[in-house]
Amino acid sequence: MSAIAAASRVSNMLSAAQSERVPTAEVDEVRTISETPELYCGWPTLTRRRNGQLVVVWSGGRESHVCPFGRVEMIRSNDDGATWTWPRTILDGAIDDRDAGVVETHKGTLLVTTFTSLAYQPELDKQIALAADADKKQARWPAEKLRRWRAVHDRISAPERNAELGQWMIRSTDGGVTWSSRYTSIVNSPHGPIQLSDGRLLYAGKELWTGDRAIGVCESVDDGASWRWLAKIPARQGDDPAAYHELHAVEAASGRLIAHIRNHNKPNDRETLQSESDDGGRTWTTPHPIGVWGLPSFLTRLRDDRLLMTYGHRRNPLGIQARISSDSGDSWSGPMIIWGDGVSGDLGYPSTVEVADGSLVSVWYERTAESDKAVLRQARWRIIG
Repeated sequence: MSAIAAASRVSNMLSAAQSERVPTAEVDEVRTISETPELYCGWPTLTRRRNGQLVVVWSGGRESHVCPFGRVEMIRSNDDGATWTWPRTILDGAIDDRDAGVVETHKGTLLVTTFTSLAYQPELDKQIALAADADKKQARWPAEKLRRWRAVHDRISAPERNAELGQWMIRSTDGGVTWSSRYTSIVNSPHGPIQLSDGRLLYAGKELWTGDRAIGVCESVDDGASWRWLAKIPARQGDDPAAYHELHAVEAASGRLIAHIRNHNKPNDRETLQSESDDGGRTWTTPHPIGVWGLPSFLTRLRDDRLLMTYGHRRNPLGIQARISSDSGDSWSGPMIIWGDGVSGDLGYPSTVEVADGSLVSVWYERTAESDKAVLRQARWRIIG
């Protein structure tokens, strides 16, 4: 697509979105659903199973946004989010397990995704050096905190820690009672893969530690047991593909596949970019802006075939917003504010499902005014308009 054609398309999309009557969110409640206030909860994903059960997975067991303690935890609800089970750890690797995604396949298999990280190590190394040099006047951790971090970090050797880096998936064929060993998913994104109508699974994501660090889509034709590259998504002219992150995809009623991308390139910085495929994911359009500041986006197809995107908004109003599309992603409505009373930018990563009565349930993570430990938050809401 030429630059002129792309610019014209973006202009038409924005004009359509601005001319469409902006829907609103009628929010019934917003509340905290995590039961571990002493721990930091991060980057959850919510899914609804065919039997109506809701499942949330997230990076739990944490001390802070960046630390070595992350593990994948899960809760369930059998009453559309009115009550939740006690958390259960379903994966705990030797280093930090971060963003957790979940989906149920057509066969009833649960797939949970995560990635491992050593992002905490530079700060740990700094604190070890400070502890060894009494002459340095920089801020130091309490001795007990340094001891904890070193203890978990030193459980394995440096070569073993580097070998732990990866993009991972675990699989359950009995509704989450038992889980497979972790295996590679090739790419990663916060909310994981999606089920397609033709039986395939599609995973829009990024190679974090392997390959060319490319973004694109992988597919599975064996119910998520294995994955293979399907296609890479091209970069815009002048963009650094390394500044594309945290994809999520949806299949529209028309069969079009739509992927949203977190963008950190200077043009449209912190905006959501969109790419489309009309051939089952084999080729993709060049990513283009859709006029949405906020990220990352989670995409849902509603029962009326409209598409819903929910995303974190890390500037005023701090919180969670949503938009809808009635034309397979050609245009998006203005923002609906689900939650706008956040106290910091340490929030977001919402995911949303439609429950039996047609209302919507969204779950995200958020650091509140009461504590520096982020919690899981839930909204029950409806679209008006």
